[in-house]
Amino acid sequence: MKTLLTVTACTLLLAACSKPVPTESVESLMANPERLKDVRAQCKADHAKVGDALCTMAAEATRRRFMGSGTPYTPAPPATPPPTPKD
Repeated sequence: MKTLLTVTACTLLLAACSKPVPTESVESLMANPERLKDVRAQCKADHAKVGDALCTMAAEATRRRFMGSGTPYTPAPPATPPPTPKD
């Protein structure tokens, strides 16, 4: 019984040591521009401390805020010159 408790305690301690999953999402960062600004500043100051996941989400939120829905640019067809009058 003692062995089972020891193994369970060790398992819980190891699970508690893992890196936490970010609670932010791209959508939450897009909805809160002040938080997005703070996260971007933190990523710029110390990317390793903040982590790749959060910095990637901040970059994606910035891109979506700037680009919108991501509709690709389709230029208008070139204008045809007016017909020349025949003499």
